[in-house]
Amino acid sequence: MQLFSNPNRIPENYGILIGAGLVLYFGVMYLLGLGNHVELRLLNLMILGAGVYFGLRKFKDTHGAHMNYFRALATGVSISTIGSLIFAGFLFGFMKVNDGFMNWIIENEKMGRYLNAYMASFIVLLEGVFSGLLVTFVLLNWIDTDEVTE
Repeated sequence: MQLFSNPNRIPENYGILIGAGLVLYFGVMYLLGLGNHVELRLLNLMILGAGVYFGLRKFKDTHGAHMNYFRALATGVSISTIGSLIFAGFLFGFMKVNDGFMNWIIENEKMGRYLNAYMASFIVLLEGVFSGLLVTFVLLNWIDTDEVTE
């Protein structure tokens, strides 16, 4: 497939991998009966961070070891946005199909009575995008980028 071998499609490649990882992790936690533990969302950050890190490394490897800071920032945020879009879309469909899960959120979360599947999915999307921005910013301090003059 051209999508997964094209070095100009790194955000799509790693975004899809992040989305698949988040969906898989959610599925496993839901099947184990741990889908209602909000604290486990912190592990989503590890999946997101790993995807962004490996995406940035792949970008650097495929572009002659050169990586402009702002291009890297845009790439990392793009990777996390695509992964978050996939996961939010999955959650939207899951909450529409599984009324029990959405009802559990409405009954047990503090702001749950104000939520519906649209708002909950949008919140997950925003959380993923801003988490990706933070993760990318932190990772760029460890990954060498080109000087401004290069």
